[in-house]
Amino acid sequence: MTNNPKGMIKPAKKILTTIACTAIISLVSQASFAQAGDKIRMEYPQLANLFNAFDVTQAQAFEAISTINAQPAYSAARAEFREQLKMLKTMTTSFSSSPYPELELEARINLLAVMRATHTDEEAKKAYVDNAAINHHMAEILRRGRDFENRLFEIFLDDSISGKPEAVNAAITDYLSDDRLSVSTFPKQSEFLVEHDQAKGFKMAFPRLSSLMWTQQWLQLASLEAIILETLDKQFTDSVDTALERFWSKIGTEGGMSVFPPPSALPMAPAIAPDLYSQAPEAAIILDNLNILETVVADILSYPNEEDREAKIEAAAALFTNKEADSSPPAEYLLFALRGGIYDQGGPVIGELTRSERNRSRDVMNTRHTAFRSTGQ
Repeated sequence: MTNNPKGMIKPAKKILTTIACTAIISLVSQASFAQAGDKIRMEYPQLANLFNAFDVTQAQAFEAISTINAQPAYSAARAEFREQLKMLKTMTTSFSSSPYPELELEARINLLAVMRATHTDEEAKKAYVDNAAINHHMAEILRRGRDFENRLFEIFLDDSISGKPEAVNAAITDYLSDDRLSVSTFPKQSEFLVEHDQAKGFKMAFPRLSSLMWTQQWLQLASLEAIILETLDKQFTDSVDTALERFWSKIGTEGGMSVFPPPSALPMAPAIAPDLYSQAPEAAIILDNLNILETVVADILSYPNEEDREAKIEAAAALFTNKEADSSPPAEYLLFALRGGIYDQGGPVIGELTRSERNRSRDVMNTRHTAFRSTGQ
């Protein structure tokens, strides 16, 4: 895994604690992280149930990927597929498909049933920690990230909090208080997602599962954006219901056929939740870093015949929890986030997009161009 991308920038640590943050820091203590989600459940029970289900589904997806990728019967297919992925790094054009479409389809059907089921808060909290595919450190990073995300929902849903920027800053300060389990508030080098050593492993080997995970990430960003929009203007009332309706349209059938196309690129806050990014850029970057980290973990687990997966996952954890190294300038981060295209990232929560608004994808934004097509989505 590449831990030091070219052009590494080491910005000075930004001081997050202010008098205003200090005054309300007790409201977002570690205890409040553990109890986050009460207001979501009260106002949007379907959303709360889905968030619990997402944790369980994504954790089980990691295990399903590991199990499928270790099947002895597919050793020859994995070796051939690994060579195809290597060729993608140097060839201008390549066509590839999942080496195990039937197993992936079965896994998606099973995971969709898990996602549609109701899961308790305790099940959601234990989903990553009890996971056999990732180590304890990564599990705790993802679990703490979910708690932070829930806290953001609580803040934007709570009409009694008049100073939302201060509340968000206090939540960020509390989140960062555990350095080993918190990702950076600075975006990582934009090239890392598409150029790390196992890049594209998830999307190419498991196109159905990658679109499922990215659709879940889309709803998490889109619903938070919808809540913010509803507080800004009455014309956006029921935006959360719209987000949920579009989510289920993207999920589609058990096999993946859908009315609204699911994301074909990782959803990011500037594209899907621009008001969140405008009001709370550091919080938005934390969510993006967490979502990118989840995809990187899935890439590592998906890449065929890869050795030392646990060490590579730990290296990814070290990179994303490093608060200074390998950071991307804001302009590069925004370019990368928007280069993915709003349509390809799942589309907006409000308004319509019937086709991609971009003529170049993230994968061809640099001098080394790689175009590919995967089947099964």
